[in-house]
Amino acid sequence: MAISERILNSAGAEVKEYSPGEFIFHEGNVALYYYQIIKGEIKLNNSSEDGKEFIQNILSDGQSFGDSLLFLEKSYPMDAIALTSCTVLRLCKRNFFSMLHFYPHLYFNICKSMSGHLYYQYIMMQKNSSLHPAERLMGVMLYLKSFQKNRAPFSFKIPFTRQQLANLTGICVETPIRTIKMMEKDSIVKIKDRKIFF
Repeated sequence: MAISERILNSAGAEVKEYSPGEFIFHEGNVALYYYQIIKGEIKLNNSSEDGKEFIQNILSDGQSFGDSLLFLEKSYPMDAIALTSCTVLRLCKRNFFSMLHFYPHLYFNICKSMSGHLYYQYIMMQKNSSLHPAERLMGVMLYLKSFQKNRAPFSFKIPFTRQQLANLTGICVETPIRTIKMMEKDSIVKIKDRKIFF
């Protein structure tokens, strides 16, 4: 969901710049802000005690994050880290709720956005419980392509690296490399210049 930048600015949002690898917030921090990406990519992730990364989601231009936790008054259960140079609008919690009071129609948009996040989590939990790597990878690809108007075969370029696909699906990086080659042989995906088209 993207709230109009004009509305966010009038509510007191500030523009924040982040470098690749910079934390926007840490797991365990108290949720104090609504974030909306103007430009760039951000990952939401966790790391296990042995250092293995699990990516919950990768977000880009126009997408928001952190908003659901403002309603719960809970701390963040994940980290948010810039993958690229990012420009983000950040609105403090108090101003966020004042904005919703002033623009009540935004509640519907926020509910729709949160429903989309929940749907994504349900799909990923279902697919990631499979023992078959191809099914896990297909879950990500089908979900991403579901938002595209063009549904023709090989019309959608997967925006993730093989490492990111591995981290999203909880498998080691060698597995998506092998599995995607098999998926190409089965005409499920097409590889062009190392990019995956689904």
